[in-house]
Amino acid sequence: MYGTIARLHPTAGREADLLAYGRRIRGIDVPGYRASYLFRPDKDPYDRPTVFLVAVFDDEASYKANADSPEQNERYLELRALLDDDPDWMDGTFDEG
Repeated sequence: MYGTIARLHPTAGREADLLAYGRRIRGIDVPGYRASYLFRPDKDPYDRPTVFLVAVFDDEASYKANADSPEQNERYLELRALLDDDPDWMDGTFDEG
């Protein structure tokens, strides 16, 4: 499996909108898409509220095809409008273990 983990800093007062966004994208119909999650730490590990986005695909090819699609660009713009700054993305392999 392949995907991404992103560190997000939600704009103050937009946390509920970010959670609603996360629920909406879980239902997307994209080839190779498996799942996505928003992780909210019990204690913020940084100097401001932080949420982590995790998205998992069958493989790198399906992940990259989605990343390059106009539909994903629209979803990204919707996400970015809820954040103070650009996400910090980490792409890579998910191993089951």
